[in-house]
Amino acid sequence: MVLTILFSCSDEYAKEEYDEQLHVQEIEKLYKELRGSQNESVTNNVMKRNPKKLYVHYMPWFHSKEYDGFWGQHWTMTNKNPDSFNEFGNREIASHYYPLIGPYASKDPDLHEYHLLLMKLSGIDGVIFDWYGSRDIHDYGALKENTESFVKEIEEVGLEFAIMYEDKVAQYAMARELNIRNKEIVGVEAVIEDIKYIENTYFKSENYIRKNGNEMLFVFGPHFLISSEDWMEVFSNIKKRPEVFTLWKASDRVGINSRGEFSWIDKEHLETLNGYYNYARENGINTVGGAYAGFNDFYSEGGWREPGERDWIIPHENGYTFSETLDLMDGESVEFIQLLTWNDFGEGTMLEPTQEFGFAYLRKLQLYSGVSYTEEELNLPYNLYMIKKKYYRNTRLNNVLDGVYRFIYELELKKAALLLKKIEEHFPV
Repeated sequence: MVLTILFSCSDEYAKEEYDEQLHVQEIEKLYKELRGSQNESVTNNVMKRNPKKLYVHYMPWFHSKEYDGFWGQHWTMTNKNPDSFNEFGNREIASHYYPLIGPYASKDPDLHEYHLLLMKLSGIDGVIFDWYGSRDIHDYGALKENTESFVKEIEEVGLEFAIMYEDKVAQYAMARELNIRNKEIVGVEAVIEDIKYIENTYFKSENYIRKNGNEMLFVFGPHFLISSEDWMEVFSNIKKRPEVFTLWKASDRVGINSRGEFSWIDKEHLETLNGYYNYARENGINTVGGAYAGFNDFYSEGGWREPGERDWIIPHENGYTFSETLDLMDGESVEFIQLLTWNDFGEGTMLEPTQEFGFAYLRKLQLYSGVSYTEEELNLPYNLYMIKKKYYRNTRLNNVLDGVYRFIYELELKKAALLLKKIEEHFPV
């Protein structure tokens, strides 16, 4: 009797495998037909009615147990455990908000596709990576690797990218050299090494963001190297001087090397933004405007800050906050807008789809940028990601899913939708 049951189960499993292969063959046939009818005039460029460039500030600092073998500190802080689930079936993460796809790994190629396709279909032109230097200090080495893992996909999808350098890392570099080699280096030397690395690694890409033919380099500050003479020495050590944009009211710290400033988020919200834009106009400062959805950090709850210490919130107001910061740009002569941020879940400024807001922020960007796409198109990268994660063991199916990815970034969206619909009939999420 036992042998009969085992044989029966084996037959059932074999039938499921056989049916699955038949389904894949059917999907492969459709993909081949769609690929064969490829439009030779296909373009990779998104048409936008609004000429203003939209660049999104991106945090490449997430690690997941599924992909990296551990949960990174930006999901855990000091007291959260993503291996635990709440009553809604969500992992316990260090954020007031929850990614629509759940917590993820920044180095995951599937994640790259999902984020970059969403950006493209929302009218976003490129990514500004938060970058912590070229050395393996704390988790900065991993952040550098995660950033570089994106570049190929960025070039393929047809977006641009730039680096936002956190100059305070030079201070940690000085301490590291003293501890490891018993050799003290000065801040200028540490910054020179980082800027040279940026020049030799990122500036070479054809998709690096440029202004007036020169690469744009963003500096979050500077907070550590604040002498214009020191920055003169830094840029005298590279081949081509970039267009340097500093944090608001910090351009004097880099002197003649500055080409402008960018705004950020402040607890006084519109009062600070309006005050700064007036200041920039009066002083003839080229400005990269900033738009954000809100601010609600998790640092106190996550144990990274004492309760009550610097606590402040800018409410999301069901998207109204984002709309009013975007609307400020209409009255400003800003050529570039930095969206703050794509995915800083720890500070609650994320624009990427979440359970709380869905695709609402990306829909606002679609309307602002003037692209012809809707939420229906935004669902394509989401469905693609979810299917890839569920059926990652099915190599043949994933080859076709790679084809769906190509259809989307080539903007053959009807073909992508048709193929995904056929896949979902046999491989539901």
